Amino acid sequence: MQSTIRVRMSAHDAHYGGNLVDGARMLQLFGDVATELLILRDGDEGLFKAYDMVEFCAPVFAGDYIEATGSIISEGKTSRRMEFVAKKVIAPRPDLNDSACDVLEEPIVVCRATGTCVVPKDKQRR
Repeated sequence: MQSTIRVRMSAHDAHYGGNLVDGARMLQLFGDVATELLILRDGDEGLFKAYDMVEFCAPVFAGDYIEATGSIISEGKTSRRMEFVAKKVIAPRPDLNDSACDVLEEPIVVCRATGTCVVPKDKQRR
């Protein structure tokens, strides 16, 4: 089972000089993907228990389009172990003009993570 969302990073997401986006924004996207996976699997939003690995691989800037994907890689009675990857798929080209963007021929991995979510037994509907 897999889920994917695509979001454009806005100026509101930029927290540092040069329009750099806070890495925590990628974790927020992973949380949204995890919620969808749990709804698809269990019919409930569940709870994100913990990340056991997070790796920031490349910078993200306002104007970038980020595609976040996650999948359930193992299951217990109430736990769902997941892996996530976020890739930059479109990047702005301010060197050309204010509205120019390029679809990246090869998406750039900007973040990877693994973590565990829990859906209490009494909340599982599937």
